[in-house]
Amino acid sequence: MSPPSNIVLQDRTAAGRRLVAPLLAYAHRPEVIVLALPRGGVPVAYEVATALDIRLDLLLVRKLGVPSHEEFAMGAIASGGVQILNEQALRAHPIDPAAFDAVVARETRELLRREQVYRGARAPVQLKDQVVILIDDGLATGASMMAAIRAARAHAPSRIVVAVPVGPPETVEALRSEVDELICPIMPEWLMSIGHWYMDFSQTSDAQVIRLLHRAWAKEDCADPP
Repeated sequence: MSPPSNIVLQDRTAAGRRLVAPLLAYAHRPEVIVLALPRGGVPVAYEVATALDIRLDLLLVRKLGVPSHEEFAMGAIASGGVQILNEQALRAHPIDPAAFDAVVARETRELLRREQVYRGARAPVQLKDQVVILIDDGLATGASMMAAIRAARAHAPSRIVVAVPVGPPETVEALRSEVDELICPIMPEWLMSIGHWYMDFSQTSDAQVIRLLHRAWAKEDCADPP
């Protein structure tokens, strides 16, 4: 079953442009920062941050995939030691503690690797009293975004906004009560998968993430007063 042609997203760049209009109230505001969930959220977030002339940074999150079904999230981890569990997934796919701990260890290593590769020596962003806009390329179970919300909240921002191009209504509603605002233009009753709603959902590479981040950071650094 193909999605209706009028709401198919061409690619992540187009998905980001789809989020610009609903976020116009945050344009040109120095206290606003877009935090992308790598890797797929970075091209989406870059378009938003560029169009609205606001800062761009990262919030590292890793899904904890069920060993027998990697795409099915049994939870997620985020920067700062945040870990959440998807109890429904764990009931459907029971996993012994040792196997679970192995998944957490593996994903923690990858999270730390990405932190080093993407950020290098760049100082962590300060979120206290800032307006944080969390952006990914879509929602499925919502586990990764929930981890990102909790990680961001630990830094006491003044407001948390979630903006994603596509997600199922039940996940959107579950997350809406966790944040100050949630924007999701496409909410199909039958999601199937996030990639189903994109014409091009090819994997975002580390090189793409680094290129977009450095491009955004170069603009910000040039705009900073001496």
